[in-house]
Amino acid sequence: MRLRFLILFLFVSGFSFAQTASTFPALQQWRDAVLKGDPAALKSLYSVWPPVEVSTREGKVDTDKDVAFWTGLKARSMSMNVAEAGSPQPGVEVFTLQLKVAGPSGRTTNIVEGQAWQNQAGTWRLVGAKRDIAKLEQPASVAASIYPGGDAHEQIHQALERAQKGHKNILVVFGADWCYDCHVLEKALHRSDVASVLDPNYEVVNIDVGEGDKNQDLMSQYQVPMNRGIPAIAILDAHGTLIYSQKNGEWERARGLGPRDLIALLGRWKPQAK
Repeated sequence: MRLRFLILFLFVSGFSFAQTASTFPALQQWRDAVLKGDPAALKSLYSVWPPVEVSTREGKVDTDKDVAFWTGLKARSMSMNVAEAGSPQPGVEVFTLQLKVAGPSGRTTNIVEGQAWQNQAGTWRLVGAKRDIAKLEQPASVAASIYPGGDAHEQIHQALERAQKGHKNILVVFGADWCYDCHVLEKALHRSDVASVLDPNYEVVNIDVGEGDKNQDLMSQYQVPMNRGIPAIAILDAHGTLIYSQKNGEWERARGLGPRDLIALLGRWKPQAK
């Protein structure tokens, strides 16, 4: 989220869902180059200036390393679902792609790829990408509403009352309905293995941050920096005391984390047995 074009991609609201690979030919060209394992054709789609910015969980990579990743898959087939599509500004198109890539052994790799494309003198070039191997179930879209309106302070107050009665802690999740990774996290919280740790030990409160302009006082109070991305987590005890806050954007890339990561976090900060 800290990269210039990825900021546009990840913080823009009002995505449309009409775009597909067939209605945006550059996506089809990119897919064809991956399937052909053609590094030259793939590299020709990347922006030279401004230089493409590719973010992975391991850090930033340059064009050659990103091309090597895709050609190294030796893809035999690729299914592509456009989960998000939008135009944050004229001449820029952004997408969240859910990809299933089958290699020569038949093994499938699930990848979530965020892409930002810019029209450069009539030719679409890839200027930003955010790549993650998907370990959690991914939402088909971000159309569902999971972050309620209303008074967030009152929502936390009510959760505190429930937590005191149930001897639980409170999991505060800061996010927004337009945020893809927020929907990934929401789905993960309903997995049976995660819920078995979550439900007996936590009350969950989803706090809407809008486009970074709502409930910022609560983010500050619970020491969760908005500039490190969403979804972001804080954990309170039953009296409202902060016992954990996510300061480094650990769940900003929920799409690439696994259920064990969330189970470990919840297990570490659950109430101590009396």
